[in-house]
Amino acid sequence: MRAVVHDRYGPPEVLRLDEVERPVPRETEVLVRVHATTVTRSDCGFRGADPFFSRVFTGLRRPKQRIVGMELAGVVEAVGSAVTEFEVGDEVFGLRSGANAEYVCVREQGALAHKPRGLSFEESAPLSDGASIARECLRRARLREGQSILVYGASGAIGTAAVQLAKALGAHVTAVCNAKNVELVRSLGADEVVDYEREDFTRDGKTYDVIFDAVGKHSFRRCRRSLKPGGVYVETDLGFLWHVPLLALASRVVGSKRVVLPIPKYTKEDVLHVKELVEAGRFRPVIDRTYPLEDVVEATRYVETGQKTGNVVLTLDGLGGGAPTERTATGERGARG
Repeated sequence: MRAVVHDRYGPPEVLRLDEVERPVPRETEVLVRVHATTVTRSDCGFRGADPFFSRVFTGLRRPKQRIVGMELAGVVEAVGSAVTEFEVGDEVFGLRSGANAEYVCVREQGALAHKPRGLSFEESAPLSDGASIARECLRRARLREGQSILVYGASGAIGTAAVQLAKALGAHVTAVCNAKNVELVRSLGADEVVDYEREDFTRDGKTYDVIFDAVGKHSFRRCRRSLKPGGVYVETDLGFLWHVPLLALASRVVGSKRVVLPIPKYTKEDVLHVKELVEAGRFRPVIDRTYPLEDVVEATRYVETGQKTGNVVLTLDGLGGGAPTERTATGERGARG
């Protein structure tokens, strides 16, 4: 089968499309024929071994996991002897390492669920990573109905998910993004939208129960005055010189405002939750561009510009090249030359 692999850490150019052995499902696994997958910030971090100490988990000298990618949507091709939840032919989506490939094996009790009704494979593939991270962050912040939250970086994969998940919890959501994405973020349910190119939310005097930095580009130091007493600052990045974990520890015993740095677990509960919201019309995927699998290097370069809106999808149907397609939350905008 074809898969995107890397045998060393480095820039996007270390990725290549190669022929690898097709996996065989164990008794508690299903084999999924992948129709769509994604390139995420997490994928880029693993490929580049950033931060460096992540090699302790991913391989010191070279990657333990050659095949990259995590999100997937496709059709069940085969099932293990002990599998009862899925059958051959079922359309599914979820998370599993090694997803940038034609086939991948996923545990039945892993982060896998039946695809939401009414969504294509391309739309279902990016539902899991950003939503799982955002859900864990909101859980750790103990966000509840009636509270206020500010989501900084609200137009990215994690940010667009956080806006929608926070609204589903009944929170009052203020979203921060650039001018081109103001209307998109408002359409996702944000009660207020701040264009960071024109306004600085840390200087307007407003305070929030939770501030969620979905892109790791802000800081607790700059945001702490915008938190209410007992408020929570949620970070998704280790910060300069990896200081955020230290802040998280210190804030447990000093002051009334806390810093949290959640670690997502990617569970079946997460994918089932987002599926339920999608089918209830309370969550939708945001897709920026779609590339064929063999253009993974170009797709990865684009993700690493930090300018994407929502998600970048890779498709495996009809491989054969072509220009990437730009999309909005609801449809295509045309092909790039």
